[in-house]
Amino acid sequence: MSPVILLDNLSPHARVLTAVVPFAIAMLLRLILGRNQLTRLLISAATTWFAINILLAPYSVGMRQDILDLRSLFR
Repeated sequence: MSPVILLDNLSPHARVLTAVVPFAIAMLLRLILGRNQLTRLLISAATTWFAINILLAPYSVGMRQDILDLRSLFR
């Protein structure tokens, strides 16, 4: 089972959590550890992960079907 299939089966709230929690943890570590190479790398990785989740979310199977259903409502 691939990670993409696992993400497709998540609820919308769980998807938001998978996007936000790594960023929040990286920011918390920055507050605790200060500004250093590790925290900069973690914040960059978490920001990239957040952007990927936000940009790719509309292309999940469920979201595509919702978009198609909305188009049929306006016809």
